[in-house]
Amino acid sequence: MSMLECFFPKSMRVEQKEAFIFEFKVLDSDEETLEDTLAAAHRRIAEKKYEAELVSRGFSPEKIRKYGFAFQGKECLIG
Repeated sequence: MSMLECFFPKSMRVEQKEAFIFEFKVLDSDEETLEDTLAAAHRRIAEKKYEAELVSRGFSPEKIRKYGFAFQGKECLIG
């Protein structure tokens, strides 16, 4: 499931705000390491064009931060 939501105070202009994109992914059988899973999370961010959606809403690309979260059991890698 993919979802893009924006929340911010109405008093701020959109181009002044920072945006964060988070993609959460669990290690799949075709991935050997959490680093592979993290890379897959970042590929998914690009494939789903989340940044383009935010830019179309007025966010500056320089203010958009992208983070992948890779999980295997209790281990987590963020990048």
